[in-house]
Amino acid sequence: MMRRLQLLLLPLMIASLAACSGKGIVKEPSDEEINAEAAKAYTEVKAKSKVSTNKDWTAMVQRVSDRIAKASGENFKWETILIESDEVNAWCMPGGKMAVYTGIMPVLKTEAALAAVMGHEVAHATRRHGKQQYAQSMNTNLAGMIAGGAVIVGGQLLCKSEMCKKVTTIGGAAGGLAATFFTMKFSRQDESEADKYGQMYMAKAGYEPAESIKLWERMGAANGGKKPPEFMSTHPSDTTRQHNLTSWLPENEALYQKAPNHYGLGEAIR
Repeated sequence: MMRRLQLLLLPLMIASLAACSGKGIVKEPSDEEINAEAAKAYTEVKAKSKVSTNKDWTAMVQRVSDRIAKASGENFKWETILIESDEVNAWCMPGGKMAVYTGIMPVLKTEAALAAVMGHEVAHATRRHGKQQYAQSMNTNLAGMIAGGAVIVGGQLLCKSEMCKKVTTIGGAAGGLAATFFTMKFSRQDESEADKYGQMYMAKAGYEPAESIKLWERMGAANGGKKPPEFMSTHPSDTTRQHNLTSWLPENEALYQKAPNHYGLGEAIR
């Protein structure tokens, strides 16, 4: 559920990140492999992005991300930035590297809604949704390269034709995690699971889980009811989402009541 951007490109050959079998099938990378590459990609994101100077929003994003990360129970090397951009967007890379774009803040309206968004994005990372999608995407690219004249020799991918070279090269660098992460789309099943765990994380973090339902109503109304923002492009229908979130609400309200701290809706976003 992130903006499909071609922001950055890591010079990482397909065969070097995930081992290739003799048949040229890219295996799903380990947590260590994909998290290490995500950390490199995140460093480039920070270098190429304008970090927001809005102190109030930055403080809110930081405290919410800290609370959601703790509620997830995952021992990632968490990090969050607020990027100055009109895009209605947020994402979390494998390994807990997060970003929120200033364009989404006015749409959210409440701190609890921000918790719902960040909970959803964190759930993609904790549920390892990116790993399988990455391997599938790399296999698609690999098939295209082989069709374009690539061969695998001793575990190395070699190009024999210009067509193959064009497939392997994007902006002068071989396609790697960064290019894949910003172009892949999660399945609707993954998105629904992220909704479920996101609502749970926000409740455990001390935010009113019912706000997640109102959030998605506001997101659906973004852009004056026209095409939904890119942030929601691969999500289940509004009706399905609202039904699911409502069905999970009683269980998560119970978690909210058991949370050590209760922030309710938190601060209003101005």
